[in-house]
Amino acid sequence: MADRATADLLARMTLAQKVGQMAQLAIPGDELPDETLDAIRAGRVGSFLNTRSLEQRNRLQRIAVEESPLGIPLIFGRDVIHGFKTIFPIPLAQAATFHPQLVEEAAATAAREAREAGVDWAFAPMVDIARDPRWGRIAEGFGEDPRLAGEMGAAVVRGFQGDGDVLGPGRVAACAKHFAGYGAVEAGREYNTTWIPEQLLREIHLVPFKACVDAGVFTVMSAFSDLNGVPATGNERLLRGILKAEWGFSGFVVSDWAAVTELVQHGLAGDEARAAVQAVRAGLDMEMASRAFADHLERLVEDGIVPLGVVDGAVWRILTIKRRVGLFERPYVEPPPSRCASAAGYGELTLARQLARESVVLLKNDDRVLPVRPDVRSIAVVGPLADDAREQLGCWAYDGDAGASVTALSALRERCGSGIALHHEKGLADCRSDDRHGFDAAVAAALRSDLVLAFVGEGGNLTGEARSRAFLDLPGAQNELLSCLAQTGRPLVTVFMAGRPLIVGRACELSRAAVYAWHGGTMAGPAIADVLFGDLSPCGKLPVSFPRTVGQVPIYYSGKNTGRPARGGARGIPPGTPLDPVGFESTYLDVDVTPEYPFGFGLSYTEFQYGDLRVTPARARDGEPVRAAFRVTNVGDVSGVEVAQLYVRDRVASVTRPLRELKRFARVALEAKASAVVEFTLAPADIAFVGNDMRATIEPGVFDVFVGGDSRATLAAVFELSQA
Repeated sequence: MADRATADLLARMTLAQKVGQMAQLAIPGDELPDETLDAIRAGRVGSFLNTRSLEQRNRLQRIAVEESPLGIPLIFGRDVIHGFKTIFPIPLAQAATFHPQLVEEAAATAAREAREAGVDWAFAPMVDIARDPRWGRIAEGFGEDPRLAGEMGAAVVRGFQGDGDVLGPGRVAACAKHFAGYGAVEAGREYNTTWIPEQLLREIHLVPFKACVDAGVFTVMSAFSDLNGVPATGNERLLRGILKAEWGFSGFVVSDWAAVTELVQHGLAGDEARAAVQAVRAGLDMEMASRAFADHLERLVEDGIVPLGVVDGAVWRILTIKRRVGLFERPYVEPPPSRCASAAGYGELTLARQLARESVVLLKNDDRVLPVRPDVRSIAVVGPLADDAREQLGCWAYDGDAGASVTALSALRERCGSGIALHHEKGLADCRSDDRHGFDAAVAAALRSDLVLAFVGEGGNLTGEARSRAFLDLPGAQNELLSCLAQTGRPLVTVFMAGRPLIVGRACELSRAAVYAWHGGTMAGPAIADVLFGDLSPCGKLPVSFPRTVGQVPIYYSGKNTGRPARGGARGIPPGTPLDPVGFESTYLDVDVTPEYPFGFGLSYTEFQYGDLRVTPARARDGEPVRAAFRVTNVGDVSGVEVAQLYVRDRVASVTRPLRELKRFARVALEAKASAVVEFTLAPADIAFVGNDMRATIEPGVFDVFVGGDSRATLAAVFELSQA
């Protein structure tokens, strides 16, 4: 029935109206120029992004529905990256929870808040695999591993859209972005070129997008970047070939901001008209912000340069998604009757706090300094990020209310009450400051205290789009501040708040304990206080490897072996020493080849042990599932949650394989001294790889299985796969 209605509508549309559906315009202010309003009345606009208010949205929609010839509704998009009014932790932090169900609940909350404000379509999840923390947009994604990113991306899609083919109340259309390979930009520099062999593209970078498509994502956004010589927005092999033909994606593809006209700058098109030809032929359905389609596409069809069928296909997809969003039946959004859409409720804040709590990663805890001991009677709270309500929200938090943020200082004051004295000194005016005038006051506060909590890192304005960094050290004089605090002799606990992995080795050496709290959103402060005081044992795990120095980048756990693999450890050859003893292997002269902290790493206030690993059958036939069962025991004195991880290595194959690949993970909650048996089942697809023919391949051979609490897991077993 819906298809018939869409076909009937398409048949009645003029070419100008069809091209109009393919145009998404940005809203420059509270009032739109008359020419834009006239374009809506003529049916020559299909979508807007960044409306200023619900009233504006409905006013524009009323023109489209009630004054245009065919009454086709507009669809309104918005960047809803990690919350709307209630800001949740950045996506990279959400990935640290290894808790897809909680991430789905957060996305559902964001969808409800966004829908109440008139948003129909959220430009998320971002599922670009990022292995270079210099790239600012690493904050927006789910880290370095395709399986983790795929599960998290699919969770966001379900949270935004729900389970049905048509959106229910309080849901919005999702948009998987940026298709594809954007996270591999050279040198970690925003908008830069990417060179990704097809095998790597299919095994790593496309995997989370396929997971989103399988989850039913309504739309996909093309990437800004050049992929192997053809920018993604004009890449027919990528959009029309893999996404639409091979995967059967039935939604529509939208460009990123002005990416169509940027094909001219890339050198793929000589002018904007040719850029429109390149993009629409490649499979792009809607152009965001720029006007190459609006200004040229009608003439290009009339001149026979672009087939009408290409335009009809794009418009069919757009109209189909508008029907699935429910815009034809419910074009207007009514203000919520029970509460103001600009305010978060108790439930939203509770969820934001829980997600932030579970994202915190404990990096170090010498002498069990944490949780804060009962005999601590005074605490120094130092650092530029302890009481910065805006920066803790992170990037892409434009709709969030910094006034609603609860900072760490505020949460600690409430937590400590009159029983623990708090001495607060910033030390530095902000995280980029080199002005050391506040050091003396910070040191004095530390000397008056039993414990020092230092909040350092980078502000939200240093991460996200166009926020690439060549150096990953703590900005400004923050390391110097930590050094001064450490010299007081008071136990120093460092809390890092950041949107990417930073170089934290020196800071952690100075600290008795260290936690990575990311940009935790609206409820970052209470979540951090909960962890510091032991309301829960930390359970976050790193979704990305932390380098020791920027010279190791890109660094990731699933690398391949070399013919001369490193034996581990830095060679550390002092100046003047002959280099003959170094050995000829894949290593550095001046730093350990391993990361500072590996993928999947995260300590707890308790300790978990793994044992009794059994893999059955020991010899499996092709197509037969393999089961791995093992025991996890909490050998400590407090309850905790462990993220049990299973990795696989294919020892010998026709294409060299990674040293290990994450295949399964599970959160295991255990009381003190309790244990549980965890069982994972590996399907044939889990041991398949992309062969030289670019097809999924399963080859017989020997496979290693590793289980443990991070990617260095040592408990191992073996199974053999034989021909069927």
